[in-house]
Amino acid sequence: MARTEYYDDPDAPEPNSLVVAASAVVTDETGRILLQRRRDNDLWALPGGGMEMTDSLPGTAVREVKERTGLDVEITGLVGTYTDPRHVIAYTNGEVRRQFNVCFTARIVGGQLAISDESTELRFVPPEELAALPMHHTQLLRLRHFLEHRDRPYLG
Repeated sequence: MARTEYYDDPDAPEPNSLVVAASAVVTDETGRILLQRRRDNDLWALPGGGMEMTDSLPGTAVREVKERTGLDVEITGLVGTYTDPRHVIAYTNGEVRRQFNVCFTARIVGGQLAISDESTELRFVPPEELAALPMHHTQLLRLRHFLEHRDRPYLG
């Protein structure tokens, strides 16, 4: 299933669902950031996904990182909340999502890096190389907030 992301686009379809989701900025020992190249839109993104009824938000981030990358992580902090109503995601199955994402920080505690059926590539990326990757600007916003080492999480 493919997806198209819209931002502040008057031609974007009307959302018909709201999905609570979590993502994580996972770093290695050298400060590189783990990214996945999404199969559904071919863009680089932080690992993450939708919350299930049995999840907590931090638990969602831990589960989604494991499902998408094979790595076990521990949540270490909060980057921010991302709920901008101008960001709309349309899927080929007819779902048009307004996403509610909480982005955490996490450290690796185990597992083996492995590509899932939702990704085509996984890579640890040095911060100075992030801007060169094809990525939706809402992902870059989360990464910028992380790299700013803010005293407080972003609330937006």
